[in-house]
Amino acid sequence: MATSVHLTSTSGVFQEIEARQHRMTADEPTNNHGTDKGPAPYELLLASLAACSSATLRMYSDRKGFALGTITADLAFKRDRDGNESIERVISFSEKPTEEQMERIRDIIEKTPVTKTLKRGTPITTRFE
Repeated sequence: MATSVHLTSTSGVFQEIEARQHRMTADEPTNNHGTDKGPAPYELLLASLAACSSATLRMYSDRKGFALGTITADLAFKRDRDGNESIERVISFSEKPTEEQMERIRDIIEKTPVTKTLKRGTPITTRFE
């Protein structure tokens, strides 16, 4: 499986991104040399993790035939004074799963594709043309 995006940047830190037929932007807040015309890169990273988490839980609960209602996810990227980084993910459901379902949900959430990619530290290669 290969997934790709295309990015164009003509000036400043404002970025135009294409993923398949979808267009989006990335930027930095004005206090970080940006124009605040889009989410910052770390916000996009958190959004990717949140979307993958919710979609995976929804597919699982639908397949197993139990309701979660509305799923909400709140994520925060944190870096402490020593440079240690972490992501906090808080998931809520409008319909309360049973304890047995929650046990399985706790297992599933750690196995979502984006979660696994981030946790294992995927190698990145760069080529300049």
